[in-house]
Amino acid sequence: MELSKTVQDIRTNWAIADAKRDEGLTTPDEILRFNDVSYGPYGTDNLLDIYMTKNVSGVLPTIVNIHGGGWVYGCKEIYQYYCMNLALKGFVVVNINYRLAPENRFPAAVEDINRVMHFIEEEGASYHIDKNRLIMVGDSAGGQLVSHYATILTNPEFAKLFDFVVPDVTVKALGLNCGAYDGKAMAEGGTDEVFKEYLGIIDKKPSAALLEKIDTMGHITSEFPPSYIMSSEADFVLPAAEPMYRHLLKLGVPAVKKIYGSKNQPEIGHVFHINCRLEEAKKCNAEECDFFKQYV
Repeated sequence: MELSKTVQDIRTNWAIADAKRDEGLTTPDEILRFNDVSYGPYGTDNLLDIYMTKNVSGVLPTIVNIHGGGWVYGCKEIYQYYCMNLALKGFVVVNINYRLAPENRFPAAVEDINRVMHFIEEEGASYHIDKNRLIMVGDSAGGQLVSHYATILTNPEFAKLFDFVVPDVTVKALGLNCGAYDGKAMAEGGTDEVFKEYLGIIDKKPSAALLEKIDTMGHITSEFPPSYIMSSEADFVLPAAEPMYRHLLKLGVPAVKKIYGSKNQPEIGHVFHINCRLEEAKKCNAEECDFFKQYV
């Protein structure tokens, strides 16, 4: 498949920036990690890591991280230090790869997330994972994926649109970080090229069936998990935070919206919370984990 210049540039330039951000970081001494655990049939795309503190006993509330990268870029390795820092706060953390667009179109990534949840249901206890006290976090495209999958998991009628069976797990809370959530609007609009790469509609209009399957906002119910909605003043997707927050409150879903930094702090921009060296990231992640602990 010939990749568009946009996808090529993202995969090249974002990889350079991510490597520079994490240069010199190492696994904390307190962390026990299980690397490259297979959860599905798609090779490297279906691997996950699991992190916990070395003194863990019994099953613990567990965070499942869905990485960002515009649906076309990213892997668990560029989120490992962020995730291990979450583990230090008293969680088991599952950090996953999933199939990327444009090589794998929608709903491949959603199907992989569902496979991860089946792995957790069937094998999670062996890794101290409590399948009934799960938290999902995702940023940027990962935030869209988390909100979409959580809607499938909590709305049986919406789940019927997909060719898979959801597992018997319970997601108690979400971290929606610097994400965009109105899939239908993004599919119908003309500006988000990478989302259209993900959907496979670069040169055509979305069908009614596709719009129905990608319409998260139209299918969220009051059963949607309590959500911590985070962005920053310098985040280019900041405008997506308020509508999601208001929508959840209208449905009676517990939600908190926190906006960090200022317009004069570009370093506290899109997905700043992944940068373990930033004080504002440490503050954000601590506050988000405190929110999670109210529900697990």
